[in-house]
Amino acid sequence: MPVTHEEAQALIGRAHRRAKELGAQVSVAVVDEGGHLQALGRMDGAPPLSTEIAEHKAAGVALFRREGAELRRMQEGWPAFFGQIERSSRRPILIGAGSMLIRRAGAVLGAVAVSGGPPQHDDECAEAGLAGLDAVVQQGPPADHLVDR
Repeated sequence: MPVTHEEAQALIGRAHRRAKELGAQVSVAVVDEGGHLQALGRMDGAPPLSTEIAEHKAAGVALFRREGAELRRMQEGWPAFFGQIERSSRRPILIGAGSMLIRRAGAVLGAVAVSGGPPQHDDECAEAGLAGLDAVVQQGPPADHLVDR
């Protein structure tokens, strides 16, 4: 069963509460397993562009089925491959901190991403948002199968 609207809104609320504790103003996006926006929340004072960045980071994580930190390592290892993504994808994909998969019972339900704070704050806010879901952040299978070397 996918993340419900109520779960997505609650996730955003938890992430925003953590951002407030950190003194950050962020935007939080929740997408489904296909990278389609389910819910979006922008705190007062969050940079206007942070909404789009959060959505595009969440979409990247959902579509690749990889956590943001793992995607960053992959991008560093295969820059030519990732340089082509923008041309081959129908939706913008960004790779960055604060983007994590939403999983339940081993299935990917979607992703959450946070934008607007320093990378470590974005990560903490995403983790706080996920903490209340009946879902866990899990590592996916090794990324070696995505690109031929």
